[in-house]
Amino acid sequence: MASTPIALTIAGSDSSGGAGIQADLKTFAALRVYGASVITAITAQNTTGVQAIHDVPADFVAAQIESVMSDLTVGAVKIGMLSQPATIRAVAEGLRRHAAGLPVVLDPVMVATSGDRLISEEAVAALRDELMPLATVITPNLPEAATLLGTTEVAGTENEAVAQARKILALGARAVLIKGGHAEGDESVDHLIGADGTLRRLAAPRIVSTNSHGTGCTLSAAVAAGLARRLELAEASARAKSFITAAIRAADGVSVGRGHGPVHHFHALWQ
Repeated sequence: MASTPIALTIAGSDSSGGAGIQADLKTFAALRVYGASVITAITAQNTTGVQAIHDVPADFVAAQIESVMSDLTVGAVKIGMLSQPATIRAVAEGLRRHAAGLPVVLDPVMVATSGDRLISEEAVAALRDELMPLATVITPNLPEAATLLGTTEVAGTENEAVAQARKILALGARAVLIKGGHAEGDESVDHLIGADGTLRRLAAPRIVSTNSHGTGCTLSAAVAAGLARRLELAEASARAKSFITAAIRAADGVSVGRGHGPVHHFHALWQ
């Protein structure tokens, strides 16, 4: 029997199902990868915003990592919302113990699509110091890149985005996939920069839709799914870009909530 590709998401739960753990598991399933999860926080949220956050104790986060990694043959790890320094340290220790050599996709979730802040100021430094060196690739959008660097958000030209990505590399990241969804223009352009300086431009038509909840989670989960299937990072990133573009394009066909609805993770399956 062929081995089953498995990806693990370590992230927060979105009670409305559009982002976080739920988006990651939907993405894994859509891309034919078995998904396991470690829940770091429980959010009360919907398509209009985040109403409350309950952090899972760090020792219980560690216990979840231990349970999954001691049994399942995980092929890649995706990390999402980690709002507390203690949680970040627990995840870093779990990765050092169990995931040495595994691809790790770090999505530095800091602000929800609605604009709600999801991470404490103290956690930003912990994420830079503890997790960034362990990640195969980090996937910030422009606001997240500015937060990591302690600067103001750039206007969003491609040259500015690439410059931000290079500064994040200088902080110790091994590769950066900086997302252009917050920029302007007819194209949504992401840039993948490796530690060797290799630059790949990933472009797609910009799609206007209010249903954009979970885009960042979905893209990073799709990268992890590709890595779990043993694709090279560049190929996994390109396929992830195609997946999220199609999911946004089909999003208006799914009527969920009164605010920013989710992207359509199962656009290729719900025919």
